[in-house]
Amino acid sequence: MQNARTIHSPVNRDDGVRETETARPFVHVLADTSDKLSGICSILERKFTVAGERLDADAKLSQVELRDVDNIAAIKRRAGKLARARKRIFLVEHTSHVGISQAYALGATHVLPGTINRIQLLAVLTDPADEASAPPNGTAQPDNAVETAATAIASMFACATLGQPLEVEATKAAGRKIADRITQHGLSEWLTTVRRHHEGTYQHCLLVTGVTIDFGLSLGLGRRDLERLCSAAMFHDIGKARIPLAILEKPGRLDPEERATIEAHPVAGFEFLKGHEGISPEILDAVRHHHEYLDGSGYPDALCAASISDVVRILTISDIFAALIERRSYKPTMPRTEAYNILCGMTGKLEKALVASFKQVALTR
Repeated sequence: MQNARTIHSPVNRDDGVRETETARPFVHVLADTSDKLSGICSILERKFTVAGERLDADAKLSQVELRDVDNIAAIKRRAGKLARARKRIFLVEHTSHVGISQAYALGATHVLPGTINRIQLLAVLTDPADEASAPPNGTAQPDNAVETAATAIASMFACATLGQPLEVEATKAAGRKIADRITQHGLSEWLTTVRRHHEGTYQHCLLVTGVTIDFGLSLGLGRRDLERLCSAAMFHDIGKARIPLAILEKPGRLDPEERATIEAHPVAGFEFLKGHEGISPEILDAVRHHHEYLDGSGYPDALCAASISDVVRILTISDIFAALIERRSYKPTMPRTEAYNILCGMTGKLEKALVASFKQVALTR
C-alpha cells in the first residue's frame, strides 16, 4: 500500500518576517513520523531555513496511508495553506501507479519515489530554472494547465490500475487546456515546465500531448481534428498503468521478458478504453497502434503503410521525439536538434513528408 513519506514546500514567507537578499530560502516540511521529519530536516538545514511539523498532528498514525479518507482530508487541509508554494514535493514509499497518481491529485508538483535521496532532493529544490521562470512574489501561475493535465493523467492511470471507469470528458477537457496553453505560450514553455515538475511516465504523457498538439497546430488542422489528435495523445499510454513501475522506470537495458511486457501496453490500453463511451474508434486505433511503423516492423500488429492512419502517423512521430527529449534521473535531456536528426534517420519507418513538416515543431516553434 502507498504511504505519503514527506511533503516539502518551499514558499515565500508571508508571516511578517521580511527576508533579506542574503536570507536562505524557506522550506516547510511535513512528515508522518518523527524519524522521517528529523531525517529530512537534517538534509535540508545546511541550505535552507526549515520549519517542520508532523502531518498527523495528534500523533495517532504510524504512517500516512493515501487511501485513507481521513488522511487525504488532512493532507488537503495542509495543502490549502501551502497553495502558494512553487514546489510541493512528495516522497513516497512502495511506489505504485495509484500512489503516484494520488500524490499528483493531492497537489504535488514533484513526486520522488523510494528512500530519501539527498542529491535528488536538493537538485529539485535548488533547480535554477524554477527561479528564472517563477512569477513575482510567489504568486501562482495564472494558467494551471500543467497541474490540471497532470491531475487528469494521474486520475486516468489510477482508474486503469484499479479497473474503474474513466472520466473521459474530464481528460478531454484537460487536453483542451494544454492546447490553449501552447497556443498562447508556445511549445518550448510547455516542455520546460513539464520537465521541471514531473517525472517518468507522467512526464512522458504530458510531453507527448504537448508535442502532438503543436504538431497539429503547425499542420493547420481544424478544431475537431486537433481535439481528436489531442485526445489520442492524452490516452495513448494508458496501458502502461498495467506495467510495474520497476520495469517502466528501469534505467538499464530491458531483458527480453521485460521488453515483451512493455510491448503489451498498447493492447492493454485499447482493451481498457474500448468499453468507454466518448472514445471514438479513431482514438482507440491510435492507442493500439502508436508503435507501428510504415515498414511493418512495429508492434503489436505489424501494420504496414496503408493500414496506418494519419492520426497514428502524427502521434508516432510526436511520441518518439518526446521520449528522446524527456528528462530522466538516469539520462540527460537530449537536445532537440539531435532528437530530430534521429527521426530523420528512421527512413522507411516514418512518413517522410510528416517528418519534414515536423522540423519547425522540433527546432523553431
